[in-house]
Amino acid sequence: MNPTTKPTSEEVAVAKWIKSNVLCKKTKFLSHSVEYFTASKAVDKLLTSPWSSPGKKGEEPLFSTRESIVQYLDLLLRKKFFHRARKIPVSEQELKARSKKKEKKKEKDDSGKKEKSDGEEEKKGDDGESSHAEEKKDKGKKEKRKIRLDMHLEQIFVDGNDAYVWIYDPIPYYYWLAGGGVVLAVVALCLFPLWPPVVRKGVYYLSIGAAGFLMFIFGLAILRVLVFCLLWLISLGRHHLWIFPNLTEDVGFFASFWPLWKYECRDKESSTKKNKRNGDKKKSFDEASDGKVEDNGEEGTQLENIQ
Repeated sequence: MNPTTKPTSEEVAVAKWIKSNVLCKKTKFLSHSVEYFTASKAVDKLLTSPWSSPGKKGEEPLFSTRESIVQYLDLLLRKKFFHRARKIPVSEQELKARSKKKEKKKEKDDSGKKEKSDGEEEKKGDDGESSHAEEKKDKGKKEKRKIRLDMHLEQIFVDGNDAYVWIYDPIPYYYWLAGGGVVLAVVALCLFPLWPPVVRKGVYYLSIGAAGFLMFIFGLAILRVLVFCLLWLISLGRHHLWIFPNLTEDVGFFASFWPLWKYECRDKESSTKKNKRNGDKKKSFDEASDGKVEDNGEEGTQLENIQ
C-alpha cells in the first residue's frame, strides 16, 4: 500500500473515466461524506471502455479479460486512488435508536416554539394516516437493506459486490477558473492608480451611485416605519398603513417595491359585534343539536314499546 512510483498519466485517466462513468453512491464513512462504487460494475464498464478496444496502429488493448482489469484496479488501489470497505447491514435496533434520537431532538426544538392551532393538528392526523397506509403498501414489496461502511482489513481488489471508497478527488476545472479570476481581480484593484482616467471616473461614479441607492433603501425603510407609527398613534391603533409592505420581505428585487402601499382599518366595535354574533350562532347550533338528540331518544323508546 506504499508504492514507490507515482501514478502515471494513463492511470490518472483511467481513474477519472471510472469516476465519471461508473455509478457512485454517497454515504458517511467514519463521520466523513464519501463516494463509493461497486467492484463488479466498474469491471463491467471497463470492458466497454476505450482501453478495451485495439489501438489505431493495431496495438493490443490494455484490458482484454476481467482478470486483467482486476489486476489493473488492484494496482490503482495500491496507489491509493480508492480503498476497500466492508458492508455491514444495519440492524433494526440501531435504526430504532437513531429514530429515537431524532425524535428527542425534534421535541427539544418544538418546546421553544408556540403551540399550533387545532386545524394544523387535524392536518397532522391526516398525514399520519396516509404514511401508515403507505407503510402497509410497502410491506408487499422487497425491503431495501440498509448498510454502513467500515474499513476492510484486506486491501485487495476483488471482482464482486464489495464497496470501494474513492480517495482520489480531482479538482474541477471551473475551480481553477474561479481562483484565477479572483487573483486577477485583486491584482487589478491593486493597480487602480495606473488605470486610465476615464475608467477611474466611471468606477468612481458607479460607487457613488451604489452608495446612494443603499442610502435610499435605508431611508425608505425608516420612513415607512415612521409613517406607520404616526398613523397608528393618531388613530389609536385603528388604521394600519404600510408603504412598500414587501420591502423587508424575502422576495425578488422588483417584488419588493410592489404593491406601493397596504392599508387596513381595524374597528374595535365591529370586531366585538362579530364575536357576539358568532357566539349567538354557536349557542343556537348547540341548542338545535340537543333537541335532535332528545328526539332520537324518544323514537328509540317508542320502538322498544312496540316490540
